[in-house]
Amino acid sequence: MIKKTNANYFQVAQGVWGMKLTFVNIYMIANRRGVKKGWVLIDTGPKGSAHKIIAMAEALFGVGTRPTAIILTHGHTDHVGSLKTLLKHWDVPVYAHEYELPYLTGKSSYPPPDPTVGGGAISFFSVLFSRKPLKLGNRVRVIDMATGVPELPEWKIIYTPGHSPGHISLFFPLNTTLIVGDAFVTTKAESPVYALGNIKKLSGPPMYATTDWESAKESVTRLAALEPRIAGTGHGPVMRGRELQAALNELVENFDDVAVPKNGRYSEQPVISDETGVLYVPPFKTNRKFVAATIITGLVAGFIIARQIHKSVS
Repeated sequence: MIKKTNANYFQVAQGVWGMKLTFVNIYMIANRRGVKKGWVLIDTGPKGSAHKIIAMAEALFGVGTRPTAIILTHGHTDHVGSLKTLLKHWDVPVYAHEYELPYLTGKSSYPPPDPTVGGGAISFFSVLFSRKPLKLGNRVRVIDMATGVPELPEWKIIYTPGHSPGHISLFFPLNTTLIVGDAFVTTKAESPVYALGNIKKLSGPPMYATTDWESAKESVTRLAALEPRIAGTGHGPVMRGRELQAALNELVENFDDVAVPKNGRYSEQPVISDETGVLYVPPFKTNRKFVAATIITGLVAGFIIARQIHKSVS
């Protein structure tokens, strides 16, 4: 039984709405045309978010509504955490890119996050994020990249790998709206202050979980070439107009300097994967900043534990 709650959402563009769930965004898109009119859900947020998503849907489209489909930009846990719960409530098809299927059908785990990239505490604690695949079986369908998703015919599906092997973004040519996933973001995803506070800062994909930086750069370049006027990203607030285009062009021009971590595990050598999953992961390498952060974190954690023990015995 899913407990209902009040919806708290924002409008991205005409027929497009989003909702921030802790530090990640999900989106709902109304389908204006085609045989299957209705609406489509983009990503499902972290685990435990299903009741909020259902409340948002019913506030927008009416009690008892359900999407015609769920489209996944990629399968990282913060974007698919509530998927299984939602599928118990809604019997609808799920779409993803072919290269993302291994992580949605139990065939492969994602490569390890990289806690050495810096940028904030979220990077350091990314080692705790789940890498286990979902086991959706035949519930998930491969997106036909030539024709797109039939439940959302006016939107183009764009292959934007780098952050994950089968990452996709969505583009609506009529008003040049992008739903980007994590191909780029509009906050500093590595920093809890920025990510939780929804502070605006157009950035590359979250560094701690990006495993192919050359592909990530090509993907951002591809999206910038579309000259979008609206962008809804997986992390951060909506960006629009000249602010978006200027920031996106600046990111493309300076991608290697501002987006790629200097000493990251995947900075010089990417993960190798195909439609079966991960084939090769570069060896882990540490650096002084990471060692220092580990020591400091350990000391702080030890102090907190010791204090709690002292309180319990005094």
